[in-house]
Amino acid sequence: MKNFAITILLAVGLSATAQVNKNVTNETTTTTVTVNDGTGTPKKLVKTKNTQAVSELELKDAESKKLNKEAYETAPQVQSSTSVVRDEGFNARIGQISNYQMGGKDYIFVTDKGGYRITTPDNVEYAKLRRTRNNQYIYRSNTVTSLGYFNNEGNFVVETYDDKTDGVTVETFTKVQK
Repeated sequence: MKNFAITILLAVGLSATAQVNKNVTNETTTTTVTVNDGTGTPKKLVKTKNTQAVSELELKDAESKKLNKEAYETAPQVQSSTSVVRDEGFNARIGQISNYQMGGKDYIFVTDKGGYRITTPDNVEYAKLRRTRNNQYIYRSNTVTSLGYFNNEGNFVVETYDDKTDGVTVETFTKVQK
């Protein structure tokens, strides 16, 4: 009985050491985007991409009686998965519109992949907004490049440096509820 138990232990131990070794590389990339769309609460979008590359280590001349054998990696098998988590109420659709007024004129803010486009009701492009890292926007029209942001009331405020007065002029696009 004792010999039988020793034989079983040796068989299990030897089979455990004879397993094929694997080289596993895990890489996780997380991207977090916070958007202040003028509603007062910033919305958050978190995109996580997991990539796992598995390559097996095999021995050259595995059947030979040589002690120090060379090992090489096989071609990696790559598996990738992506998950997206967004705050409730976050709307990342391109083409969503919001209505604003400034100086008695109507303007439409249309979301696009880089930020917003500001157009007139007859679909004439007035300006572009491009998001910066600190939740502000670069406001670019035909005549001026300025800095803008959404305030707590949901209005879009544009601040422009004026060379003549050596000051900053402030214009506000007021959000219109339709």
